[in-house]
Amino acid sequence: ASRCAGDPHEKHRVATSLELLYDLVFVVAFSVAGSEFAHAVAAGHWLTGLGAFVFCLFAVIWAWINFVWFASAYDTDDWVYRLLTMVQMAGVSLLALGIPAIFHSFEEGGVLHNEVLVAGYVVMRLALLAQYLRAANRDRGRRRVLMTYVVNWGIAQIGWVVLLFAHIRLPWAIVLAVPIYALELVTPWLAERRGGMPWHAHHVAERYSLLAIISLGEGVVGTIGALTLLVDRGWTADAVILLVAGMGLTFGMWWTYFLMPMGEVLHVRRSRFNAFSFLHMPIYMAIAAAGAGLRVVSYLLDRSDVDFPVLVTPLGAVLSVAVPVILFVVIVFALYAYLVRTTSAHDAFHAALLGIVVAVAAAGVAVVAAGGPVMIGVLVVSFAPAVMCAAFELRGHRHLEEE
Repeated sequence: ASRCAGDPHEKHRVATSLELLYDLVFVVAFSVAGSEFAHAVAAGHWLTGLGAFVFCLFAVIWAWINFVWFASAYDTDDWVYRLLTMVQMAGVSLLALGIPAIFHSFEEGGVLHNEVLVAGYVVMRLALLAQYLRAANRDRGRRRVLMTYVVNWGIAQIGWVVLLFAHIRLPWAIVLAVPIYALELVTPWLAERRGGMPWHAHHVAERYSLLAIISLGEGVVGTIGALTLLVDRGWTADAVILLVAGMGLTFGMWWTYFLMPMGEVLHVRRSRFNAFSFLHMPIYMAIAAAGAGLRVVSYLLDRSDVDFPVLVTPLGAVLSVAVPVILFVVIVFALYAYLVRTTSAHDAFHAALLGIVVAVAAAGVAVVAAGGPVMIGVLVVSFAPAVMCAAFELRGHRHLEEE
């Protein structure tokens, strides 16, 4: 082992090749969840599809987050650490395989068939808990902190296993899952109150930005998948507009996310790590949902190669893109406001900018609601992140430096 615990002030700490390899399995999970969500929305099952999408991506993102914070503090990179990471990757792969069954269960409304997803989640968590036990054995000074994770998350895994074999109908399964998830989520807060782990702020911020890029990949996949359906019969104006809108939207969301130097801010305000983590979860979901929305638009435009009834309306299709984009921008603003202490003048500037961005996205929806072409509406929506990026480049950098 190269070290017992990491140095939170280490210079030039970057993501390792093992961490990048670990992230690959999450590419699959995001892709499967996005595809299933697009199918559900296009088929008119947007409410059940949304519930399944949030349920699945919550488990996926939470699994990823927990590995990131531990690896930032205790990446010993010895053979045991590597093998346990491989087991976690296998667990996440199982989790991804269980996503379609979750969507089917939400749509049918019967027994929640979460066997594969929960099995993968528990396998991944047990391997992570083994790493926490190794760290607790070596880092005696933080043993109480590390054992908080082991005990609380160990109890949570027992709860998931019980829920797995209970075969409970969907509404009650969700109700019973709430206290288990609550225990999972409160554990990092409890552990930090007892001293916390020596995580590296810049490393953590880089890792979070890498998952943002992975979730943005769903926008690229959604655009290419949509184009594949549209260009089978030749290039049309709709296909060209979709290419411009999809790539422009993905690029604009990337630019928006990377406007704030999160590593520097998190390094100064380490106590705000919980909000940093929790606000990123809906950010990732919104990014992936926007990519799924592009697929919904393509299903609406060309139904010939789709093996399910497409019942979504033009307004519903443009909303499937606009709503995630608006949520993404609003949550990024909320994260910015919480991490960076701003003056009232700067708050007014940010509020006005946020209002303009939301208005642009809403204008795209209004175009379709008034009877306009759905692709024009999507194109207008794709301009929303660009408006924020342009305003920040003109004035925002000066505000950020002052704050």
